[in-house]
Amino acid sequence: MAVPFTTAERERITELLLRSGERLFTTQGLRKTSLAELVAPAGIATSSFYAFFPAKEALYLELMVRHAPAIAERMTAALRQRPTRAALVAVMRTIAQLLEDDPLYRRLVTHPDELAAVARRVGPDELSRVEPHVLHPLVAFVEEAQRAGEVVAAPPAVVVGVLRTVGHVVAHRDEYGDTYREVLDLTIESLATGLGRG
Repeated sequence: MAVPFTTAERERITELLLRSGERLFTTQGLRKTSLAELVAPAGIATSSFYAFFPAKEALYLELMVRHAPAIAERMTAALRQRPTRAALVAVMRTIAQLLEDDPLYRRLVTHPDELAAVARRVGPDELSRVEPHVLHPLVAFVEEAQRAGEVVAAPPAVVVGVLRTVGHVVAHRDEYGDTYREVLDLTIESLATGLGRG
């Protein structure tokens, strides 16, 4: 019979699994990461992984949950800008900066199949642990700005989708070469102008 892990061991091993997960998921992706690679730094057997997480996707989700508050904090700070057009610009610049700085966030945006795999495995209820931090502040901002007549009248989810399109410019930055920064800036300014009213 296997000896259960102590509380201290569980905490230490969980942190090691999260660290190796973040490194591996951001460099080679969810599908190509094996359990053996994940558990090697923790020094546990592959089968012991399941004493900590029910699946690789659950580990991925836990990383998303841990990143979410910091992402939300940066988004919320951007959304406080005034006037509303400045907030639109600031939030798109924040999205772009997050994609440039945060390898896990960048991986989620550039590989939506991995997010879909996580959603399938852990279920929508578990995945919803991330949304309140990231999407809800954006939707609330859009709804408030629409009530004030300062943002186009379109479904808030559509407006948020448009704001997030700057991520595609960042994801394909190599294709723009030396003009990347100018393309990104003009995209942000153009979208803010098109979305704003007044």
